[in-house]
Amino acid sequence: MRALTQFVMRGPLQASAVAAITMLVPLLFWISAAVVGLVILRLGIRQGINVGLWALLPALGWSWIGQDPSALAVLLEVVLMASLIRSTRSWQQALVAGSTLAVIIGALLPLLYPALLDQLVKTGVSFYQQYNADVARALGDQLEPAIRQAMNASMAGIFLLTGIGLTMLARSWQARLFNPGGFREEFHALRLSWPVALLCAVAMLAGPSVGLNPVLIVWAGGLPLLIAGIALVHGVVGHRKMGVQWLVVFYIALLLLGPSLMLLLLVLAIVDSWLDIRGRLKPTGPAE
Repeated sequence: MRALTQFVMRGPLQASAVAAITMLVPLLFWISAAVVGLVILRLGIRQGINVGLWALLPALGWSWIGQDPSALAVLLEVVLMASLIRSTRSWQQALVAGSTLAVIIGALLPLLYPALLDQLVKTGVSFYQQYNADVARALGDQLEPAIRQAMNASMAGIFLLTGIGLTMLARSWQARLFNPGGFREEFHALRLSWPVALLCAVAMLAGPSVGLNPVLIVWAGGLPLLIAGIALVHGVVGHRKMGVQWLVVFYIALLLLGPSLMLLLLVLAIVDSWLDIRGRLKPTGPAE
């Protein structure tokens, strides 16, 4: 990837070509979105938008002709978050903006892609009726609306998660080329302010009561907290110089424990927004 990023940084022509070609090739749209994010972060929003337009054209093609909004939605997420990081240097603002965009995308998906959603819902209903008959009978007429709500929210949430991951990838590319170790330091320090953490928690709890899709709100409110919780773990491990094996154990546990550990990370992120856990850690090693 280093050779690719060096080629992209040679000029707007090279960056535009890579962004357009990789967006055209199925399953390579993530490279295109990350390239656009890199250009925004390094060269500025205006140049990034110019390159992004070349990626936008095939993304619109996939969205309109192919009826697949994935590339377009992820590209928009990356452009928004990378632009905010470029202008504010704040991951908090980028995550909140990305979550807001995810809610908007979730609201538009049923309007713009009803056939796609109907197909996914039909597949989900068939799956439950075949492999989880007890659940299907218990839900009765509510099975299809519940699956529709979950599918809609999961699509928007996965777009957001992918956008966050690709924005981080673009930031890591930038750091590797121009500021080695910079992204590691930045990610280790990522922490939500207590008003934002409280807002995310309240949104997750109160969203359904105001008529919003509860699964979508959990995605939108939970992901900034989850990313902040993961950053806290990375920050503590880095501060204590515990070694990469602890992070390997952490991610294995995250895969095995799933929701239980994720819930703990959400709580830790909220607590950290108040107490600044990393700031309270004593430095390791002898005092100088």
